[in-house]
Order: sequence, then structure tokens, then C-alpha cells
Amino acid sequence: MGDAKRRKAALGDKYGKEENIFPWLPLTKSQGEQFVKWTTKGAWVGIGFLVAYWVTIRLIGPTLGWWQVS
Repeated sequence: MGDAKRRKAALGDKYGKEENIFPWLPLTKSQGEQFVKWTTKGAWVGIGFLVAYWVTIRLIGPTLGWWQVS
């Protein structure tokens, strides 16, 4: 009997299904990886907006006379 058949016999109905991250948390490992991917992308977008805001306030704002920067 091959290893895959032994595993299938041992796991029964759970064979081929993804494991949860924690038994009490109904999220699979691939869902956890997808969450990390989305939050990382969101963080980089936020950093980009922060840099654009800083450039606007620090460099463009004073040249247009919005307010004085010491």
C-alpha cells in the first residue's frame, strides 16, 4: 500500500481538506496567507499616500502660500 493510500485511510473524511490555523479559528492556512498579502499591499498604499501628503504639505504648500514652514 502506498503512502498516499495510508494517509487517506488514516485521515478519512479530512483527507484533501485544508487545515485550520488554530482548531478554534475557522480560517484555513491559505486564507491566512491571503490576509497577510492584502494587508501588506494596503500598508504600502498607505505609505504611498503618506509620502504624497508629506510632499504636498512640506514642499508644494509653502510655495503656494498656504502656510509658513520654519
